[in-house]
Amino acid sequence: MSIMMDIESQLAQRILAERGARRWSLADLAERSGVSRAMLSKIERKEASPTATVLARIADAFSVTLAELLTPPAEDAPRLLRAADQPVWTDPATQYRRRQVYLSTRLPLELVEVDLPSGAEVALAASSYRHIRQVLWLIEGRLTLIEGGQATELAAGDRLEFGEPADCVFRNESEATCHYLVAVLRS
Repeated sequence: MSIMMDIESQLAQRILAERGARRWSLADLAERSGVSRAMLSKIERKEASPTATVLARIADAFSVTLAELLTPPAEDAPRLLRAADQPVWTDPATQYRRRQVYLSTRLPLELVEVDLPSGAEVALAASSYRHIRQVLWLIEGRLTLIEGGQATELAAGDRLEFGEPADCVFRNESEATCHYLVAVLRS
């Protein structure tokens, strides 16, 4: 079985477990997340692959980060995690790819490596940033980040600290994939 399938299975189980812990029906989660009941049901049955935007809405409804929804932090997380063992998830609509480099209950820090293909765009609502602070460091390529309606052009080596929670669009208007690291501090 592929890593992608493992993550999708874990994601389906995680959403079901989070709903169960809260005693929420699919309708309850749909109302809180803004994601249709039908889509949530398909995700839980592994019949649909959610986009980053949909996952961010579900994570916000549960008051967890996107990383925590995809790969819940474990108290017994190893100090060393080889690259081959780091969870990777790809957005089926944009091919946006995120590798969870670091996530642990020991520190309120997450490190996420992202590849955003040429021409791709990922939009995340302000609510996705309600419980976090983050810094983006662009390693390769060019990225346009639109935060609260204000566009910032980033080139390789640039870093940007995010402001107060605002709707964000990550847009790669270049001819090449852009590669960046996001450091997230959970509150």
